[in-house]
Amino acid sequence: MPGKVILTSNAPAPVGPYSQAIRAGNLVFVAGQIPVDPATNTMPQSVADQTRVVLRNVQAVLEAAGASLADVVKTTVYLRDLGEFVAMNQVYAEFFQEAPPARATVEVSGLPKGARVEIEAIAAVGHGA
Repeated sequence: MPGKVILTSNAPAPVGPYSQAIRAGNLVFVAGQIPVDPATNTMPQSVADQTRVVLRNVQAVLEAAGASLADVVKTTVYLRDLGEFVAMNQVYAEFFQEAPPARATVEVSGLPKGARVEIEAIAAVGHGA
């Protein structure tokens, strides 16, 4: 395998044949995270609260890989309803206040476990500014 598998109990365990993240050199590829709280295995209802949990999960996986949200260069946000974009975006902005990463946001017909939002990320560790 060309990279190191990243696994942390501080984010939901994979429910299929995939890794929470792969670190390949200075790049960390974080699999799509859904809003399941790893401590309680529960999911909040509102898209704002779900976005907060998702980004905490992304952050936990990044930290396990030796990275942080500040290293993220690209995200993809999957929303079940683009009508919830503003609520998601307000929370997202709390986590990426300076130099936010490039991003794509797409509406999808469904997400695992009935989630309203899922986010995947790519980070470049030690990339400098």
